[in-house]
Amino acid sequence: MEPNRGDVQATYDRIAAHFAKTREYAWPEVESFLHGRNADTALDLGCGNGRHAELLTSHAERVVGADVSAGLLAEASARARDRNFDVELVQCDAARIPLSANSIDLAVYVATLHHLPTRDARIDSLDELARVLSPDGTALISAWSTAHDKFDQEDAFDTTVDWTLPGGETVPRFYHIYSPEEFREDVAESALVPDDVSISSGNCYAVVRGRKQ
Repeated sequence: MEPNRGDVQATYDRIAAHFAKTREYAWPEVESFLHGRNADTALDLGCGNGRHAELLTSHAERVVGADVSAGLLAEASARARDRNFDVELVQCDAARIPLSANSIDLAVYVATLHHLPTRDARIDSLDELARVLSPDGTALISAWSTAHDKFDQEDAFDTTVDWTLPGGETVPRFYHIYSPEEFREDVAESALVPDDVSISSGNCYAVVRGRKQ
């Protein structure tokens, strides 16, 4: 049975507390992308426990963290409170962002796109990112790739990856594993303008600008 967005939300609500404990540090690729970039308003789309939202607070006056999982947003809120940083948290689907057009100057959308269950949903979410980015805005997108050592096939595919909770319960998580070619195609198909597409640590990355004119 094909997963739906509700499945993704329920999965991450179930594992949120344990998942957050394993996501302490920002990715080096995100740190590299943000180096030298500053903005009025920034977005962490698929913010999880807020680790990249925290990093964004050093690069923007206002930071919004968005995630489909209420459980993960609770973890992000706790992190912000414990570490004394300001972030506005909103619960939403990545393809339906409750922000105005052209309102975001800087965004990171990492390790989330691959959880959306269909190609239409994934491109819709890229189009939404394009909609909210300002004319001079820029964003970093990442997704799991067949280039990762753990995969032994070249074509894109859907799979589940189990998350094991402390008591031994396993919770399956849906992933669409992108081929690098398909990732390029989806970014190009969307309203985003790609400046650079690359592979790092088995992930596809794209540095993009907002809506095509």
